[in-house]
Order: sequence, then C-alpha cells, then structure tokens
Amino acid sequence: MKHISILGATGSIGLSTLDVIDQHPEIFQLDTLVAHRNVDGMLALIKKFHPRSAIMTDDLAAKALLTQNTSSTTIESGMDAAIAAAKSSLSDTVVAAMVGAAGLPATLAAVTAGKDVCLANKECLVTAGRLFMDAAKKHHARIIPIDSEHAAVHQALQGHDHDSVRRIILTASGGPFRLRSVESLHNITPEEAIAHPNWAMGAKISIDSATMMNKALELIEARWLFDIAPDQLEAIIHPQSIVHAMVEYTDGNVLAQMAMPDMRAPIAYALQPHLRIHSGVAWLELAMQQDLSFFAIDVARFPAMNMVAEVMRGDDGHAVVMNAANEIANAAFRQRRIGFMDILPLVERALTDIAITPVHQLHDIWALDQHTRIKTEEFIH
Repeated sequence: MKHISILGATGSIGLSTLDVIDQHPEIFQLDTLVAHRNVDGMLALIKKFHPRSAIMTDDLAAKALLTQNTSSTTIESGMDAAIAAAKSSLSDTVVAAMVGAAGLPATLAAVTAGKDVCLANKECLVTAGRLFMDAAKKHHARIIPIDSEHAAVHQALQGHDHDSVRRIILTASGGPFRLRSVESLHNITPEEAIAHPNWAMGAKISIDSATMMNKALELIEARWLFDIAPDQLEAIIHPQSIVHAMVEYTDGNVLAQMAMPDMRAPIAYALQPHLRIHSGVAWLELAMQQDLSFFAIDVARFPAMNMVAEVMRGDDGHAVVMNAANEIANAAFRQRRIGFMDILPLVERALTDIAITPVHQLHDIWALDQHTRIKTEEFIH
C-alpha cells in the first residue's frame, strides 16, 4: 500500500491524481491534502476521500474550513504545516502539484526526506534545478515527472545509456493562437488565452502555453531532470498532442511516446512507474488519428524560445528571473492590468534590467526571486 500526500490537491493535477487514486483503493491510501484557499473544493475532497489531514496554506481559508468540517480529518494551516506534511513519515509518496515557485519549499522537504516525488511543479527545477537534483541524489529521492512531456522522456529513456542520447525533443501544441495573425493578438482576453485546444489545465499554465513560456520552462526543467546539455534540447509544434516527446539516439533511432492528451496517463505512470495501472484514459486508436503533423516553432510568433536559449546559456540566476517575472506578468494579464502581448516584453525587460546575482543556496534563489517580482511590478506601474 502506497501512502500518498498531494500538494495542490484542488488544482487540475491534484484532482486528476485523486481520480487515479480513486480507481485503485487496493494500492493507494491518502494521507494529506494541501491547498491554498479553495475552501469549497477542499471540503468536497474531505467528504469524498477522508484524508488523515487537510492543510490550507492560507490561514483565513483554514479557519473557514475548520468551521465547516464535520469529519475526523485534522485541519491545519500555513506553509510550515505543508512542509511538515511533505516530510512526514506517514506518507512515502508526495505529488507536488502546487502552482509556481511557492511550491518549492514543501517539495524540497519531500526530497530531503528521501521520498518518491511525483513532480508537476516545474518551477522547482526551473528556479532551483541544480540544488533540487543534488538534494535528490544525496537523499536517494526518486523524482518521477508528471508533465506529459517529461513523463514521455522518462519512459523513452528506460533501458538506454545516457551517453547514447543525441537529442531530447519536447512537443508543443502551439496553444490556442498558433494560426492567429500576430497583429490580432493585441486584443486577446484572458478567457481566450485560457481556452487551450487540447488540454484541461489551470489558468496560469494555459496562458503560459499560449505564449509558449510553458515550453520554455519545460526545456529548463528537462535540462536538470535528465542531466542533459542545453544544446541537446529542442521543442517542436505538434498540434494533435498525441506524441508527447521523443528521444533521438546516436544510432539514428528515435523513440516517441504516444497517448491521448489526458493528464491521468502521466500521473498513473508517476504513481506506479513499473507495474502499470489503469488510468481511466481512453485508448489511443491510431486508425482514428488521420493526421499527426509536426512543425518547426516560429520564433517570431513565440519569442520565448529564443529567450530560453539565452537563459540556458547563462548563469542559473537567469532562469530564476525569467520564471519570477513571468509569474508576475502572467498574473497581471489575468487581472487585466496588462495586455497579452505585454507578457513576454516584461520578462525580457526583467532579464535585461535586473542584475543577475549568483545563486548557490536556496536563500540566494529566494532573494533574487523576490527582487525580480518587486522590479517587475514596478515595470508594470
């Protein structure tokens, strides 16, 4: 029996994880659910899944949940409680699905506790990839990716020598605006940007997909996750989202992983990577897929691709600045304080104008992250 804790339980990844767990009560037992401030969502999960404890990182949300909870589930509050749950011996597997850099402390706590970490929080590797993977190696923690692209690479690498890899190729749908004229993107609304053509995702990641910043972050993530050089990483447009990634080997063979675009498939793999389990995902009927097409990424339309190439050639702090500035710009667009076409120029300005300080320890990362957020808000105003 695997004992599971979920960081980010009320988000799309958390809910999909719970759907997979619900199909296999003989394999998985739920320990702790962690969310930020979605009280109604957490209350519904408590009633359905009866976790040992539920944590709201927002104190006011925790108080509201406490007054409404009638079950035996223990209610706790604050990020410190989430960190304690992540490293608690009561669970052996932690699903890290909190959004943004805020998820790093609790996820790192699970790593230093030597747990299996099913990783959906890409910012952990984007902002602290070197420290994160060094900690995983030191504490013998297994990092199994949940992102569909990285889960695909993880599978395509099994049984093959690392030095035989020539390229890792991540696919990208191109988002909702792949065929729109660049001139028409100036009037895009948050609702349009969130409407992804293939995937049901949260608002932040959907907008990142529309700007292709999501793919940029995934390239950085893959660099650390698979210990691969930046010039061995590529991305390609694949509108159907059936092929999730490819690994090209030095003998000319290319291994591709395919599945229907449903996050439950990589989640099921992450939870049980060796003995495969049913995920609830529809079977892939290749005869029904009339066209699987691939296109080079137009960097004029998606400048995040050139941006990330420069970032990966620079010091680790460049990725911290890019991620923090993007989180602020993404949120500002969702709040209608800036336009869609202002997002990437703000990130570019942050990378140009902010002094990139060395990041050798976690406190260095936090200092640069917070400084970037403050400066990016100043740029907006």
